[in-house]
Amino acid sequence: MSPALRIATRPSPLALAQTRLVADLLAADTALVEVANQTGPGDKERFVRGVEQAVLSGGAELGVHSAKDLPGEMEGGLVIAAVPPRADVRDAWIGPGGSLEEIPEGARVGTSSLRRRAQLLALRPDLVPVPMNGNVDTRIAKLRAGECDGLVLAMAGLERLGRADEASFAFDPDRMTPAAGQGALVVQGRTNGPGLEEAGAIGDEDSERALTAERAAVVAIGADCDSSVGFHARLLEGQLTIDGFAGLADGSAWLRDRVEGDPSRPAELGRELAGRMLAAGADALLAGTLDA
Repeated sequence: MSPALRIATRPSPLALAQTRLVADLLAADTALVEVANQTGPGDKERFVRGVEQAVLSGGAELGVHSAKDLPGEMEGGLVIAAVPPRADVRDAWIGPGGSLEEIPEGARVGTSSLRRRAQLLALRPDLVPVPMNGNVDTRIAKLRAGECDGLVLAMAGLERLGRADEASFAFDPDRMTPAAGQGALVVQGRTNGPGLEEAGAIGDEDSERALTAERAAVVAIGADCDSSVGFHARLLEGQLTIDGFAGLADGSAWLRDRVEGDPSRPAELGRELAGRMLAAGADALLAGTLDA
């Protein structure tokens, strides 16, 4: 019998749920290797660094990440082995109100995402963002304790934890552009390492193309995990369509753009969109230096 494929994962409930989804898809015996986050809170790359080091060191053959946590430039020696079929890309509202317009006036919104903050305030300047960190369970507990009036979380994460019924509604991606990679998972492996063939068999071409376009746009525009920027690519009528958003964190200035083209050149399309946005002033928006 072949040895089990070891899959590195963070120990959070969501990370474990996502890794089990991947393990269930693989046509191989698997074993999960839990890896603690590295460094402290403020460093978003801690979500991937420990898993990557486990794969690079041979402690695991594969690693699973939320695609939106994966830096645009990966650690040397690693490759994306597969992007499984993407889940719901949308942001979800947990709290009173069945639509954006129905959220109570002046509601305190728990989110530490500058992307979500900028788009919410652009649409509803009366809302009051409240910094909110922690995993899904922690944030919902803070909501229940009255630390905020509502939360914005990724719908995919709620679904994977079996908590989709917590959402009051999901934002239309045309109004709230998702983070690059939101709803997608990445299976990572070592370059020419074991497990790549098994992982490749669970990949979804459309999901991988969309993610490739989004990641290329992030790199080209010079964004990182803390930037107030969103990209969303999907196939529409045979074309790959990519939407982009960049804005000031207070919602006072922002821009949106869209490109579409041949699905066989996703990275080029992502870079094209980023170039258009930079030409329109996205760099000043992301730097927070736009003149009033």
